Amino acid sequence: MNRKKRINQILKSKQKKMNAKLHTSNKPRYISKAERAKMEAEQENAVTEQTEQEAQTAE
Repeated sequence: MNRKKRINQILKSKQKKMNAKLHTSNKPRYISKAERAKMEAEQENAVTEQTEQEAQTAE
């Protein structure tokens, strides 16, 4: 009985692990506060550069 139980337990645990790999979370990756600030600053720089270029081409 113990051998059957142990084998079944091993097989069930393997099945659980494989099932867990298939169903990954759709939760977005965490972005730290500093990283968000850095991304925002880069985006602002890109926008200001773009507007400067448009102003120069309009002249």
